[in-house]
Amino acid sequence: MRARTMTGRPALKSSRERMQQLRARRRAQGMKLVQFWVPDVRSPEFLAEARRQSLAVANSPQEAEDQAFIDSLSIDPWTEENGR
Repeated sequence: MRARTMTGRPALKSSRERMQQLRARRRAQGMKLVQFWVPDVRSPEFLAEARRQSLAVANSPQEAEDQAFIDSLSIDPWTEENGR
């Protein structure tokens, strides 16, 4: 039985309790929690590195071949079905 406040209302659960219950519900649904770190695309370092790599590809002697390869893998979701 949950604790009650002086007004007789059920006491609010802590964020820890709510998260434990959420995780238990997700596990019961066959889900698994996975956490991982990703680059912060808003950071100046990320932007500088992305620009550096973009310029390296753009100035490469193989730029046309590289772009053709990327284009062959890319799809336009508005015009192509299932990527083919």
